[in-house]
Amino acid sequence: MLTTAQIPVLDLTAAPDFARETGLRYVRDDEPGFSRRRAGKGFTYLDHQNCRISNDDVLERIRALVLPPAWDSVWICRFQNGHLQATGRDARERKQYRYHTRWTTARNENKFGKLKLFGEALPELRRQVMSDLKIKGMSRDKVLAGVVQVMELTQMRVGNDEYAEENNSYGLTTLLNRHAKVRGQEVHFKFRGKSGVEHDVTFEDPVLSKIVRRCQELPGQELFAYLDDEGEAHDIGSADVNEYLRRATGECITAKDFRTWGGTRKAIEILTQTGPLDDEASERAHKIREVGVIKDTAAHLGNTVAVCRKYYVHPLVFEADREGRLHDLHRAEKKKRSSKSSPKGRSAELSVEERVLMKLLS
Repeated sequence: MLTTAQIPVLDLTAAPDFARETGLRYVRDDEPGFSRRRAGKGFTYLDHQNCRISNDDVLERIRALVLPPAWDSVWICRFQNGHLQATGRDARERKQYRYHTRWTTARNENKFGKLKLFGEALPELRRQVMSDLKIKGMSRDKVLAGVVQVMELTQMRVGNDEYAEENNSYGLTTLLNRHAKVRGQEVHFKFRGKSGVEHDVTFEDPVLSKIVRRCQELPGQELFAYLDDEGEAHDIGSADVNEYLRRATGECITAKDFRTWGGTRKAIEILTQTGPLDDEASERAHKIREVGVIKDTAAHLGNTVAVCRKYYVHPLVFEADREGRLHDLHRAEKKKRSSKSSPKGRSAELSVEERVLMKLLS
C-alpha cells in the first residue's frame, strides 16, 4: 500500500533546507548581487563591486535568464547555484522573479507535499475570505478575497503578467475587462489560457458578480483592481494573491496549491459518484477507470492529461480506490455530515470529499 511517507515530501515552509536538499544555495535579493546598465541596444552587466563583468561563463548564465529589457531595479544572483537567479520590476512596478530551473522542477514535483498543510489551513482561509467580502467599497483585501473566492469556485490559474504579455494567454489576475461578462448574479469568463487552451467559465454568486461588475467600471483594461485610500485604482497581481493567502493562513500557501487540492478533490468526487469496481476487476479495468478520471479532472482544470496525472491528482486516491478504502471513507464521512445540521449558505468547513482527502493524508 502506498503511504504518504513514500511520497517525497519536502517542507517548503523551510525554504533554506529545501534549497539545500535540491543542491542549491538559498539566497535573497537584498544580498549583494549583479546589476545591469543600458549600453546602446543592449546592456552592460556589473558585479557586486560595480565593476564590469567580462567572464564569458557568467555572461552566458545571465543572458540565459532572458530578462525582459523593460525590467528596472534588476538584481542578479552572484551564484550559479542560487535558488533565486534574478528579480526586477516590470513596467507597472510589480516585482518579478527568475528561479533556478532545478528549484522550479523540485517545487513542481513536490506539489503534493503541502496538501495536508493546505487542508488544515483551508477553513481559516475561508472564514477570512467571507469576512473580507463583507467590507464596504473596493478595498484591496475585499478584491483579493473576491479573487480567492473565484479561484476556489473555478480552479482557474492565478495568471502571470509576463506570460500574458509574451504568450497572449491569461489567468485570473491577468484577465482583461473584455474577458468577463456579468448578467445579474451570473459571471462568465471566456479567454485563452496556458498552452492555448480555451476557457469558458460560468458561475453564479451575488457578491462576486457585484465585485466583477465594479472592477469593470474602474479605469484600465485589466479586470481585477482595487481602490486605495485616495481613490486611485491599482491592478491585482499573482504576488498580491499569494501574499493574501500567507497572511490569512499564517502558512506558506500559494495559489498553485488551490489547483492541486481542487484536482485531487475532483478525482475523489468522480470516483465516489461512480462507485467502486468489483473485487475481481482486472488491472486493465482499473487503468481504464483511472484514465477516465484523469481526463475528466484535466478538463475541469484546463490541463493536459499528462500534467494532471503528474501534478494534480495525488496517487493515494487511486491506491485507496483500488483497495476499497476510498468508498468506505466517503460513506463514513457522508454519514457524519448527514447527522449534523447543514449550514446555511457557504460554509468554511471542509466538504465530505475534502475530509476524505485529509483522512488519506493522515
